[in-house]
Amino acid sequence: MHADLEAVLLALQIFQVLFLALHDWIPLGRLNDLKAVRAENPVSKLIRTTLVSTAPFAIGLVASVDHYGHDYPPWLTLWLWISYVLLFAGELRAWWIPYLIVREPARAARYEAMFGSTHSFLPAHNRIRPNTLHVALHMTTLATIAALALMASPLSA
Repeated sequence: MHADLEAVLLALQIFQVLFLALHDWIPLGRLNDLKAVRAENPVSKLIRTTLVSTAPFAIGLVASVDHYGHDYPPWLTLWLWISYVLLFAGELRAWWIPYLIVREPARAARYEAMFGSTHSFLPAHNRIRPNTLHVALHMTTLATIAALALMASPLSA
């Protein structure tokens, strides 16, 4: 495994685990709106959601750190592929399909309530405006999948 590519993959995983664990809990200026998120979600639900959404990626990160500098065992490579492809599929379903293709008025209203005052560089479409913080997560997820693909490539050896 190429050392630079492994370091990039590890950095991407760290960003994603930190994002999933903290973005609903730590104020990040205009990138998030904790009051709005809490108005839409009881704290007990936020705790459950944070734990469930972070756990698979934290497991992958811990295992990646444990195997850093060595070939990943097949189970870890499979774990990372499955978890990040499922995450990206969920991101597409939650944000990009409603934004680009299918109107979802209820989702749009919920997102406006939670993210309407957060920073975004994209225009609204179908009443959804992906905010900058989520776009960063989605691009990082896509980059993680690309890094996994490059690691699987015979060219990375």
